[in-house]
Amino acid sequence: MRIAVGSTNPVKVAAVRDMALRHWPEAEVVPLAVETGVSEMPMSDAESLAGARNRARAARAAANADLGVGLEGGVNPEEIGLVLHGWVVVVDGNGRTGIGGAGRLPLPEAIAKRVLAGEELGPVMDDILGQTDVRKKGGAVGALTAGLVMRQDAFALGVAYALAPFVAAQLY
Repeated sequence: MRIAVGSTNPVKVAAVRDMALRHWPEAEVVPLAVETGVSEMPMSDAESLAGARNRARAARAAANADLGVGLEGGVNPEEIGLVLHGWVVVVDGNGRTGIGGAGRLPLPEAIAKRVLAGEELGPVMDDILGQTDVRKKGGAVGALTAGLVMRQDAFALGVAYALAPFVAAQLY
């Protein structure tokens, strides 16, 4: 089993590796930098889902893999405020697709205002926390939950959900 991940971000790759190896211990997980076709800071569920789908398809094709996995974080304006989310899409060469959500968390108003003004969430979090590459570590979700949920954990849940049609195929 060869699984291509449409990202080289270590958090995203680890989330895929952790979930995939639970079901396919012999799987090879191949990270690849691919184009998302969406903005650096996806501003809706639709844009984030499109980015995840584009990543999955591009990675699978580029690696000639059995499965392609795309993970895309973003925000979505909702009644409760600007909500942080993540989408995961898994595709195979036959057109089968799995989709999973990685959780939703309302952003604090001060952070939401900066993102709505055009700043990308990762650099905003770096600035607030006085760190670099927060998105390659615990992510905004890790900071906002004081480590209760790290970015890798959130994405791993989305990966597990997106793998459902492939690991429980007899139910789909």
